[in-house]
Amino acid sequence: MDNLLNQKSFKINDIIKILPHRYPFILIDRIDIIEKGKSLIALKNMTINEPFFQGHFPGQPVMPGVLSLEIMAQAGSFLMLSQIEDPLSMNMFFSSVESAKFRKPITPGDQLKIHMELAKRKLNLCKFHGKCFVDEVLVAEAKFAANLVDRAKE
Repeated sequence: MDNLLNQKSFKINDIIKILPHRYPFILIDRIDIIEKGKSLIALKNMTINEPFFQGHFPGQPVMPGVLSLEIMAQAGSFLMLSQIEDPLSMNMFFSSVESAKFRKPITPGDQLKIHMELAKRKLNLCKFHGKCFVDEVLVAEAKFAANLVDRAKE
């Protein structure tokens, strides 16, 4: 884990070492730390093979807006867990969404760029501000909170 704590760039094999999510719910392909513990940029490449595109909606595939919230939550979780000495001992759980705006649909072929920023941390409560872009156009944004909690032992 020490090597991961010093990295600035993470591909999927590194991401799944820190986040507990697995296919089909791991929604991030790459992460670049901008400022450790404060901000990052995550990437998600949208392909027609994504499970949600099959039923949302046939003939006009659109990523469900709530999944852009989930992508931001996963990016925020990674931002916090990647700086903990033992990231496998903790999880992050959503506790509130203060605001969310969905500005444009996300479709197959888009590359989603997620800008995630830690707005505030008090003990185990973290507040985040996330923005999702496609081709430099803002498509979704949210302010939300999540709690660091002990990870259940298997």
